[in-house]
Amino acid sequence: MLVNELSKKTGLSIHTIRYYENLGMIKGLTDEKVTSNNYKHYDANTIERLEIIIEAREVGFTLAEIKKILISWFETTDSKPETLELFQAKIKEIDDKMKYFKQTKSLLEKVCEKIQSSND
Repeated sequence: MLVNELSKKTGLSIHTIRYYENLGMIKGLTDEKVTSNNYKHYDANTIERLEIIIEAREVGFTLAEIKKILISWFETTDSKPETLELFQAKIKEIDDKMKYFKQTKSLLEKVCEKIQSSND
């Protein structure tokens, strides 16, 4: 399929797809028999890769982390320990953020209480 169809199937813009390709996260193939255009063709594997990228971005992984995930998922034979380590690190990062936000919320609630009590 061409990038247009890939864009429609994934909901990503053509620009975003090309950006991910420039980063080496996906790869399109050109037909060497055709020299009149530079069209790249993408297979079902590319859709799977893009879906992983989309989901990983939604849960907060950076592009560098996602690239590691893709390499370990698709290109490495014994990737479980490295992939597990990446996911565990992201879980810890999320836990740390949750703790920070809970503390921030508590502080803001105290400030709101002080403001309300001073207005009474």
